[in-house]
Amino acid sequence: MVVLTILAGLGWGGYKVWKAVDPFATTEPEGCRVVVLGQSYDLDLEQSQNAAIITAESIRRGLPTRAAAIALTTAMQESKLRNIDYGDRDSLGLFQQRPSQGWGTAKQIMDPWYSSGKFYGELVKFSNWKTVSINDAAQQVQRSGYPEAYRKHEPLAKAWASALTGHSPSALTCINRSSKTTTVQELARTARRALAPKVATQVTGPTVTFTATDPVLVRAAVALTMASTSLGPIDRATVATTSWRADSEHYASWGAAAGPSASPAASGTGWVSGTVTARS
Repeated sequence: MVVLTILAGLGWGGYKVWKAVDPFATTEPEGCRVVVLGQSYDLDLEQSQNAAIITAESIRRGLPTRAAAIALTTAMQESKLRNIDYGDRDSLGLFQQRPSQGWGTAKQIMDPWYSSGKFYGELVKFSNWKTVSINDAAQQVQRSGYPEAYRKHEPLAKAWASALTGHSPSALTCINRSSKTTTVQELARTARRALAPKVATQVTGPTVTFTATDPVLVRAAVALTMASTSLGPIDRATVATTSWRADSEHYASWGAAAGPSASPAASGTGWVSGTVTARS
């Protein structure tokens, strides 16, 4: 009734303006979203980039996806996936590691790559880390005063770990409305550090192309690059025969790529490729 009254007062010209503006439309917040088994898990841009680094370090070390899920669960509880320079007593960084407890210097701990590596180094010392619950594996490393606190983060962490390691295809989508730009080399740095030399990279203008014989690794490279979008907006991405294009208002879905396949694997070469194009 309220809407009808408003429209009656506006007249046809006013209605067209009202409809164009669409006061009931919603714009989703900046960040990245993973959709796995119909469930959505959102992180903001800062959190997404840190999740990419944490996961990339697990890939670089040759660890299974479970390791990344444990690390992401831990960092969500300890710092909300933010590289903070404060905490309880002398705790610092993504995992709230303490210089006084032998985790490294303050400068080292504030490096996300270093702190992630230290976490994994401790995790794999426990012979049961692959079989106990994710919560309990995190607690073994952290020795928290709240031993059950990690459990609530498990669903998000498992979904993000699966997407960023390439095991959940077409799961990641991002929104970045920033006007700043960066090079695609910078966006792809995390992926290259994690996956070279198993995944070859080639940069042409604003586009990086990842090529490998394993499609999981190509999906991981594209996902890690997309999740690094806090460095600058991304315009589009492809993996084999699927494609994604950024939408400034809503989390865009992946779909079938237009035109010829983006993947040479379609021609029987055994190679798969994926691309990410930075907004220029």
